[in-house]
Amino acid sequence: MTTARDTFWQEALEALERDLSKARQGGGAKAAERQHAKGRLTARERVERLIDPGSAFDELMTLAGWDLYPEAGGCPSGGTVTGIGRIHGRPWMIIANDATVKAGAFFPITAKKVIRAQTIALENRIPVVYLVDSAGVYLPMQDEIFPDQDDFGRVFYLNARMSALGIPQIAAIMGNCVAGGAYLPVMCDTLIMTEGSGLYLAGPALVKAAIGQNVESEELGGASMHAEVAGTVDYKEPDDLHAIDRIRALADLYAEGRVAPWARRRRESVLPRVQGPLEEVVSFDGSRPYDVRDLIARLVDASEFHEFKPDYGQTLVCGFARLGGYPIGIVANQRTVIKKKIRNKDLPGLTTRLEVGGVIYGDAADKAARFILDANQTGVPLVFLSDVTGFMVGRDSEQDGIIRRGAKMVNAVSNSVVPKLTVITGGSYGAGNYAMSGKAYAPRFLFAWPSAKYAVMSGNAAAKTLLDVQLQQLRRAGHEPDDEELQALFDQVKAKYDQELDPRYAAARLWVDEVIRPDATRERLIRALEACALNPDLEELKVGVFQV
Repeated sequence: MTTARDTFWQEALEALERDLSKARQGGGAKAAERQHAKGRLTARERVERLIDPGSAFDELMTLAGWDLYPEAGGCPSGGTVTGIGRIHGRPWMIIANDATVKAGAFFPITAKKVIRAQTIALENRIPVVYLVDSAGVYLPMQDEIFPDQDDFGRVFYLNARMSALGIPQIAAIMGNCVAGGAYLPVMCDTLIMTEGSGLYLAGPALVKAAIGQNVESEELGGASMHAEVAGTVDYKEPDDLHAIDRIRALADLYAEGRVAPWARRRRESVLPRVQGPLEEVVSFDGSRPYDVRDLIARLVDASEFHEFKPDYGQTLVCGFARLGGYPIGIVANQRTVIKKKIRNKDLPGLTTRLEVGGVIYGDAADKAARFILDANQTGVPLVFLSDVTGFMVGRDSEQDGIIRRGAKMVNAVSNSVVPKLTVITGGSYGAGNYAMSGKAYAPRFLFAWPSAKYAVMSGNAAAKTLLDVQLQQLRRAGHEPDDEELQALFDQVKAKYDQELDPRYAAARLWVDEVIRPDATRERLIRALEACALNPDLEELKVGVFQV
């Protein structure tokens, strides 16, 4: 029997597959045909041939640019393909320009996506392959791409920083590589270039305009010139397939580095004893309470979970487990209604109150802050399962010190030095997003389910708040709206806010690294831990002024 809950999830998962498929089409079939007519593969074809046969490619930021730049015809998947794949059994970050999208030109979201992929590689010491095929900056939007700290120039900054840290970087030019973009491949360990490609700071037309010199593309920046005259290119290859073979051969030569201390405690991976779809636990619309321990049991090895302070601060569930054999700590929002024992100042003994699932109360914040420090002391990664409404508000909560206690948890999350991985399974609202290691708190990887909702507050609450603001403006202007007009205003405000709550809206702007199916969560987290394990170094834990 199919329930309404099943239908919601089924429709959401089907929509996700359609959206991902559409994004992966890049510039479309005709653009792919033009690429093939030049004797070149598309970006995704290159990636498929580069990684080990039959291995998974964990694509990241597939929905980058979703519904952005309609005036320019869009920028599917941000005009670039990024993700982690195995080359001779070793994880590599792959960054491939998609020449089917505006000739691989960099839009603002393209630069942001490449920078995020490089940042993931830098933080986790993941070696990088760049497959370069780009016409450079998209000039009509150059003011949004070129000048700022986290714009196009940051790509080369990170390029140099990774090189200084000894992170392997291999680049292959398989088409255009012009203007400032020419610096990236040249700053890598090894540079490969295919015949028919072009590498120059200024193309023939710009050279003619700037200095009046007439020069052919091949003489100016062709593969033969760079291999034989300028000495810029290390390996000249006839086509994409030979270039990919060369990349794979060179990648196989790199020495293996040390792994993180926590990864040396890896054991054999054991499937969870509790089986079943994760979406059976979590309702798509967040309307049904659930025990997050049921979700944890379907994720962790042997369903074995060592819960920390299980009877205290119960709206957050914390504890240790193994995932894919790796030791981890978990911080998760509890979504059941809890009957909590409390002291009554006016009466002897204890009384009870109900606590709402998904809300972080003062004692839960205290517990989580302490557990996060324990995880750092133990030296294991932290996995946050985020389905949070926010911190508790109201007179009692304020008098209970919620701001002080919440600040303690945020401090612990901010200064935690072990790898953090975040999965948003439902709501991710307000300061709860911060406490549960949202994007601003530098998780190594951040995944979201299609049920994720990402905003400063829930849709109904935000719509009512915004409606109150609009009402005050109308009344100051001397207009008192009737009930019909009020409803229309509310519907309009809520529709806009609901659109912004959609996880595709967040993914388009890279607030999450990937929207994933619930049934992919365990394997994506395990492979993310494998990537995190490549960085053997942990900073010293310092928490600064820590509230008590």
